[in-house]
Amino acid sequence: MGLKYIEPIKSIILLLLVLLSATFTFSIWTYTPRLDPIEPSSTVDISIGERKDVKDIIKPYKLLIKYDGMLKGTTNSSEIDNVLNEMSRWKVSQLVTNSTEMNKEQMKTFFQQPNQFTLYFQGLVPLPVYDDIVPIEDSVIPQFSFDRIVVRWNPREIAFDIHFINQASGLHYSGKVTPVDTDTMTSYRAIVLGGENFSEYAEVNSQESTYIAVPVKPVHMIRSTYYQEELSPTRFRDALFNDPNAVRRSQVNATHEEFGDDHALLTVNTQSKMLNFVHPAAESREPTLPSDLLYDVIESINEHGGWTDTFRFSYINAYSHYVRFQLFNNGYPVFSDVAGTTEIVQFFGENRVFRYIRPYYTLEVIFSEEMDLPAGTEIANALSKSDKLDFGAVEDITVGYMMRHDLEKRIFVMEPAWYYLMKTKWQRYSPEQSGGEHIGLE
Repeated sequence: MGLKYIEPIKSIILLLLVLLSATFTFSIWTYTPRLDPIEPSSTVDISIGERKDVKDIIKPYKLLIKYDGMLKGTTNSSEIDNVLNEMSRWKVSQLVTNSTEMNKEQMKTFFQQPNQFTLYFQGLVPLPVYDDIVPIEDSVIPQFSFDRIVVRWNPREIAFDIHFINQASGLHYSGKVTPVDTDTMTSYRAIVLGGENFSEYAEVNSQESTYIAVPVKPVHMIRSTYYQEELSPTRFRDALFNDPNAVRRSQVNATHEEFGDDHALLTVNTQSKMLNFVHPAAESREPTLPSDLLYDVIESINEHGGWTDTFRFSYINAYSHYVRFQLFNNGYPVFSDVAGTTEIVQFFGENRVFRYIRPYYTLEVIFSEEMDLPAGTEIANALSKSDKLDFGAVEDITVGYMMRHDLEKRIFVMEPAWYYLMKTKWQRYSPEQSGGEHIGLE
């Protein structure tokens, strides 16, 4: 073969290689493999504790019923629930606002009127949310928050009026009550006549501008000891992180550990049994309605069955997207000498939780004993004589529990005690101090 044929042959081979390369490239671009469809990953249904309805979470801590010449009251959960069950069969209509703000003296006079009962709430309850408890017929429910409900009856007509009162602002809405079965006498017997069996109460600060009434006899309470049961923090990890499998676990020190991914962090205090979850990207400073915020927070806790013990709504701040729930035991609020350990706190952000702080212990009773606390009138008298506080600044007095955590024995002890509310904080009455021990509730 002559040299004159080498160059044409090389050109032909190069052309064939180019064509072959183009063919392979085209095949790769256009090839679609036959693969079985990928099934979407199933979400794990996490239920740590219970789901709760709004009516189980928003409850009054006290009920006073004022007759003509007689004052009765109760903090007993069963007795209050009986009244609320009757009210749930009502229809409230014709809501109107009182355009004049009541000052403290006017409000005190309002609460002193006969033929009415008053429900006391720890926090300001958004009226649209309370529609789930006492149905409101009006097509538009005002964005108004209250911490007292006053229901008045007319003995001559057996008719009810209802008042939703905001003590801080002095504003209130009033409406008409119609029982669903139109038998007003049934409600009258269940609430008004039934209330005659409640404990005897007395007004205690007649010289001051705030209306306070307390039991005149010693209060029967239960002192309980609970074993320190725990819920595994990994269950909260699975409930709160988008992908639990991507979460990294690390031991910070002897009492702290962390769970985290690229978006969120869960800090666990193994000594106080507290969790602190934060998802920074979810933070929101957009305005929100108190009713929407409260619904969102309750639903977010319901999603993972986060009601591990009896918690009740106690505070809301729509501007900071903040909601708090207080632990209750035997129907009474529970406080602690370690801040936050008897509360569930949540900041709700952009369509999800921004920050979530709560205990992960549960209460398993192992021992109980009965005891009596002094009469409320005795406590009020002692507070009025104390030189360490201004009795005129006291807003209310009630019974509750001080929870103490014995780390060595791994137990919780619920000590019954009297508490007084002053400057939005509940403080435990201590005879030794002739005043009180601050336990902190903003």
